[in-house]
Amino acid sequence: MPFKKLHSDIKEKLRTLEIVTPTSFQTQSIPVIKSGANVYCTAPEGSGKTTTLVLTTLQKLKCEAVGNAPRAIVLVENAEKASEMFEIFRKYSRHTSLRVYYADEQQHVDLLKSEIFEGVDILIATPQMLKKLLLFNGVSISQLKICSIDDAEFLVENSSYTALISITQSIKKCQFVLYSEKIDPKLKRFESSFMEFAKIVAV
Repeated sequence: MPFKKLHSDIKEKLRTLEIVTPTSFQTQSIPVIKSGANVYCTAPEGSGKTTTLVLTTLQKLKCEAVGNAPRAIVLVENAEKASEMFEIFRKYSRHTSLRVYYADEQQHVDLLKSEIFEGVDILIATPQMLKKLLLFNGVSISQLKICSIDDAEFLVENSSYTALISITQSIKKCQFVLYSEKIDPKLKRFESSFMEFAKIVAV
């Protein structure tokens, strides 16, 4: 049972939310992600991919704030998805010291920079926004442990694809986990860059 080996704070939160039994996808994917490997996670909608992303991120960061630079980045398609993901993370991390932040594209980059500088553990952004922050020295990725991409099908669009490639060239060492309903050939191409030796969990 993959929930049994999660951090005690996560297990307590799952109990509170009355989430007892993992989905088939979670049973297969959580141990592989916890191993530290790069992973392509593919499963239909409703399989628990987003919850898995949140749980494994909290697990990787041991449910506690450390330092000031983000140790986890979550990339999403657009501002609406960023806001939704932020709320889900808040629900699961409410009783921990973790600092979750989403880079709101409506805000000026200087404001985002100053707020991130105050200390963030989990940063949620679009690839274009993260690329912009990196360009303006608005975020340090020196402490990054895990980068997860939710509903990664959007990366087949050229602007998102090129932004992600640019971002990953700046990241020296990090676990990448990519979630999608199916693996597009363009997503498989990441194996030749940042998704090397990636494992595949398909349900």
